[in-house]
Amino acid sequence: MSNLDRQAVPSVCGGRGFVVAEPVRELLAPRHVQLGESTEVRRLLPNLGRRMVGAWAFVDHYGPDDIADEPGMQVPPHPHMGLQTVSWLHEGEVLHRDSLGSLRTIRPRELGLMTSGRAISHSEESPRSHARFLHGAQLWVALPDAHRHVEPHFQHHSDLPVVTAPGLTATLILGGLDGAVSPGTAYTPIVGADLALTAGADVRVPLEPDFEYAVLAMSGQTEVDGVPVLPGSMLYLGCGRRELPVRADSDAGLMLLGGEPFEEELLMWWNFIGRTQEEIEAARRDWMEGSRFGEVHGYDGGRLSAPELPPVPLKPRGRVR
Repeated sequence: MSNLDRQAVPSVCGGRGFVVAEPVRELLAPRHVQLGESTEVRRLLPNLGRRMVGAWAFVDHYGPDDIADEPGMQVPPHPHMGLQTVSWLHEGEVLHRDSLGSLRTIRPRELGLMTSGRAISHSEESPRSHARFLHGAQLWVALPDAHRHVEPHFQHHSDLPVVTAPGLTATLILGGLDGAVSPGTAYTPIVGADLALTAGADVRVPLEPDFEYAVLAMSGQTEVDGVPVLPGSMLYLGCGRRELPVRADSDAGLMLLGGEPFEEELLMWWNFIGRTQEEIEAARRDWMEGSRFGEVHGYDGGRLSAPELPPVPLKPRGRVR
């Protein structure tokens, strides 16, 4: 999924200096962003208060939207560099096309994982014949320096490992949880898990004390470590936890996101993650000139143009504001 802001704001993420090394309960409110003509998303990362959780650098939550008489998601071809995109659905379908020739319909609780590496482009759209509701999240994982120039590739996994407890079904998206490991390729110590809770569930989810964590509320009424978390909001939890108390007053869905704090400082602008302004400028120029990022075939429409770079140098601003 693309960052469609026409006034794209650069931010530098990463580095351990601003990681909270102890358990906290920091509730992050979303910013509402229009995605294309018909989809509004709630942007949780980067946030006014925090820019990364482990290697997770971008989180959008959307829906549930009634698109029975609407085109649904329509995101034209656009580029990515230096990151992985994670597509995750609770309802609906998203058709993924990319410049490698991949064509795949992603359905609820299936992993669509695109590794951009040095350069890729893709489009995302609701199929012409689609379900009534669309509900999901789109996330980015920053690639570390040793792997950020890998050859681009796309993975689709429909059979993901599951961890269960009374009232809880946890599906592994990336990384590992309680001995289960996702088949999705990860380049840093990380975890992403979908937590489906039944009404009345009162569970403790095992965590790694060296990881930092956050929880994105997808649906339902939940308390995470005693804090009510409404759908479309995120609770940052810091580090130093071995387990996480979660309680559900109704059937509910959460996403658990975590990982080792990211060592490197990153420069993120529009749909690119790099290390220097020169890298970002070169990526924008290559996209606008039609080189390096390839071509997406089959999308009914034109591709996105990159916004203008700001007139001032892109400067590091750390993990938090």
